[in-house]
Amino acid sequence: MKKSRAETAETRRRIVKTAAAEFRRNGIHATGLAEIMAAAGLTQGGFYRHFDSKDQLVAEACAEAMSSAVTLTQTASRPAEDQTGLEVIVETFLSQDRNNPLEGCPLVGLGIELARADGDTRAAASDGFVELVELIASQIRRASPEVARARAIFALSAMIGAVTMSRIVTDPDLSAAILQEARTRLTKLK
Repeated sequence: MKKSRAETAETRRRIVKTAAAEFRRNGIHATGLAEIMAAAGLTQGGFYRHFDSKDQLVAEACAEAMSSAVTLTQTASRPAEDQTGLEVIVETFLSQDRNNPLEGCPLVGLGIELARADGDTRAAASDGFVELVELIASQIRRASPEVARARAIFALSAMIGAVTMSRIVTDPDLSAAILQEARTRLTKLK
């Protein structure tokens, strides 16, 4: 029986969402199509009804993961009682569980693989990065738009690097120190 367009679109969304999680869990190159389709509750044979290639799926999964990161950052950008929006963003970003690559920004766990990906995937990652920069820049209010953007580029790059290194190092104390130092410095960017 043939599926409706709505069912086909929903199946495609499920595959993309599943792929985004599987890529973050295992890496892009270490994750096969069979694993993605099985995790989505589908057979591998159905993959090519939805996508032309794994590269197409990677690009769409990257866009999905970046969209989730942007949404999380938008939610975090609301000032709390005793914190500015920037402080809340920094705290939220740097509070990613170092042992759970499924949480937080996909640039942290997949950065080097995304750098080696095709143009569509890199464009999706770049677009998400720019959106995150714009959100962070909007929270830096005591500076011109150009200075706020430059500080936001630095802040996002520093947060990505700090979380990445906190996951790489084997010493838990050093891991915590990396995040604390980044938190201390970045909240002064107001």
